Amino acid sequence: MISLTEKHIDLNKTVYELCKDDPEIPIILSEIGFKDITKPGILSTAGRIMTINKGAALKKIDIETIKEAFIKRGYKIL
Repeated sequence: MISLTEKHIDLNKTVYELCKDDPEIPIILSEIGFKDITKPGILSTAGRIMTINKGAALKKIDIETIKEAFIKRGYKIL
């Protein structure tokens, strides 16, 4: 069961859904290497179909590095 106060991230959701629900997520993603996430319009266009897993493959960023970044910030990976 997920606590409402616990921060969590579902890597199967689109980047748009994740960022809409948690304003800290685009900041973390940008720091990891997803710089385009901060450009106007990207989140509402590409973000609607892109998941973190797909983005990691596209940008050649190791998914474990991404998971570690979120875990360090107190997120539970779903």
